[in-house]
Amino acid sequence: MYKILEKEDIAPGEKLYVLDAPDIARKAKPGQFVIIIIDEKGERIPLTIADFNREKGTITIIVQEVGKSTMQLGNIKKGEGILNVVGPLGIPTHIEKYGTVVCVGGGVGIACIYPIARGMKEAGNRVISILGARTKDFIFWEDKIKTVSDEFYITTDDGSSGKKGFVSDQLKDIIDNKEKIDLVMTIGPAIMMKVVSETTRPFNIKTVVSLNSIMVDGTGMCGSCRVEVDGKTKFACVDGPDFDAHKVNFNLLNDRQKVYLKEEKEAHKKCRLEERISGNK
Repeated sequence: MYKILEKEDIAPGEKLYVLDAPDIARKAKPGQFVIIIIDEKGERIPLTIADFNREKGTITIIVQEVGKSTMQLGNIKKGEGILNVVGPLGIPTHIEKYGTVVCVGGGVGIACIYPIARGMKEAGNRVISILGARTKDFIFWEDKIKTVSDEFYITTDDGSSGKKGFVSDQLKDIIDNKEKIDLVMTIGPAIMMKVVSETTRPFNIKTVVSLNSIMVDGTGMCGSCRVEVDGKTKFACVDGPDFDAHKVNFNLLNDRQKVYLKEEKEAHKKCRLEERISGNK
């Protein structure tokens, strides 16, 4: 069992967990993920490692409650445990001194971008961070990410925090100001990553996306997370999750992410009903 040391509501429907996982914390690197199984009957849930502390032996994950398993996880209390946590998995983000690196995180992707921004800063890069969400309620870790950023921006769809608009608008402003950008790293909803990619493409700015495609086993055996990159089939869990943004077929990725949308909504509705009946929430 992996004990939950801390649990926190950080945004509507989004929870933070700090897990006691010394073996994983010792080897974890930016960009990697874990697969968790809540109990003996639980399904596999892939989650990006949002933070890790080698000294304390902990890893941090942030979970958005979108289906039965993530909602079930939401009912587990601090001090209780999770049956299995497997990782770190995936190829780590390539960290080196590029020069100026822009880290763009949207929604839950804000959590995923933090260890990358930290790693890039530690490697001696000038780091510009852009966080985006629908409203201010979905923005989190501002102070945490500011500490590893030379410049820091927030955008919200409704203007309730930072600049009104999208992360791509802020990125375009930086480009238009003749800022020399050596690399853009972006994590968030597929449509956001696509727009960021198209924003940098005309300027030939190297752009890398971390693809949170549908994963199941996390070992490349099931094929659920296959994506098309440069006309070739890749598996996000073993070939990624990082890929050259300008070579990703985002139209196909968007279609694939909708495959289980109906089932997810039905499971979410059923789980909420069961919770009301049992009085858990």
